[in-house]
Formats: sequence, structure tokens, C-alpha cells
Amino acid sequence: MTAPDETALPIPSANMTASHASVAMMERLANGIGSRASVTVVYGEPVTAAGVTVIPVAKVSFGFGGGTGSEAGAAKASDGGGGGGKAGARPCGFIEIKNGSATYKPLRNPWLDVLVPLAALVAGTAVPGLARRLAERRLT
Repeated sequence: MTAPDETALPIPSANMTASHASVAMMERLANGIGSRASVTVVYGEPVTAAGVTVIPVAKVSFGFGGGTGSEAGAAKASDGGGGGGKAGARPCGFIEIKNGSATYKPLRNPWLDVLVPLAALVAGTAVPGLARRLAERRLT
């Protein structure tokens, strides 16, 4: 992976207005993070052993925000701006290639595997009793 061209976008300087500096900063941030979003970030490097190839899969998300402000008045002349961004990656599964066939296998959350059946069991035992009590209330 090559490094992004740092000279392609202006660096915010003291003689820029806050709005121009904010735009320049956001462009640099988006360019820097966006240039690192490659196939290997999302899928990882394939690993092959014993005739099986495994390709890790991740979910990658980005978020950016920015703003500028200006106040002009009798004695008030101010200018302001700011911005920021965030990127995150979370593993979600892997692709297994074996015998010429590719299969996606999601990573499972063990808590979800326990809590969903437990919630169904609790609901299955509690609902009939609640329904019976409601029916008795309506009759009286």
C-alpha cells in the first residue's frame, strides 16, 4: 500500500480563514483515511493451509463532520471552524475456500446464542400464565 500524497491538499495555515482551514482539514482527513480503505482492510490477507484458504472479513465504517462559524457585528468580528472523523473496523466472519467451493462463515456472538433461547424459554413459560390471569380478570 502506498502512502497518500501529503502535498495534494493544502495544509491549514494561519493566514487562511477558519472556514477555508476547516475545509482543508476535512479534505486531508478524508483523503488520509479513505486511502487506507483497501480490500485487505476489509477482507484481510488470505491464509492457506492443508488445501484450505481462509479470508477474514471485517465491517469497516467511516464518519466525518465539520463546521464553520462567523459572527459579525458592531464590535464582534470572529471566525471559527472545526471538524473531525472516525473510522472503525470489526471482524464479522471469514470466507473458506475448500475443494473449489467458497463458503462465508459468520462469527457468532456466544452471548446471543445463549440469551435468545433463554428469552424464548422464559416467554414460553410466562405467557400462558399471564394470558390465564388476564382472562380471569375480564370474566370478573
